[in-house]
Amino acid sequence: MLSRLFPHPYLTVILAVVWLLLVNKVTPGNVLLGTVFGIIIPLITSPYWPDRPKIGRPFRIAEYVLIVLWDIIVANVVVAWIILFRPQDKIRTAWVTVPLDLTSPEAITVMAGTITMTPGTVSAMLSADGRSVLVHCLDTDDPQATRDQIKSRYERRLKEIFE
Repeated sequence: MLSRLFPHPYLTVILAVVWLLLVNKVTPGNVLLGTVFGIIIPLITSPYWPDRPKIGRPFRIAEYVLIVLWDIIVANVVVAWIILFRPQDKIRTAWVTVPLDLTSPEAITVMAGTITMTPGTVSAMLSADGRSVLVHCLDTDDPQATRDQIKSRYERRLKEIFE
């Protein structure tokens, strides 16, 4: 019965929290409306999600979020430093192809979003077969090290969470 009412329980919670963040005011009415959105939207969209993503280790999500937040803070400082103090001819941009071991579409989406949220990198394209992602780096002297860092820092953790 609960799985029919809450077909995607994590999505229900996320939608309710995002609603409260958007309205920027915690009142009983906003909590109720966020909860209603959190229940109704997954119910309506559940036929389009026949295979729910499997969360293997849900507590690893908190670790992943903290690492991403830290990386965003550090990357903001680095990008500001590059823009403000490095001459344009000394900036070494690069396109890096990151081969993926991830198979879950949700995990690949989270990884591409993480790369894009981190200043200085942008996920530009997913290959047609879904086995690699093309990343543009604002400044890197070693594209292979950047690729290895993305794989070890993000992909490894997402693999533990989703697969």
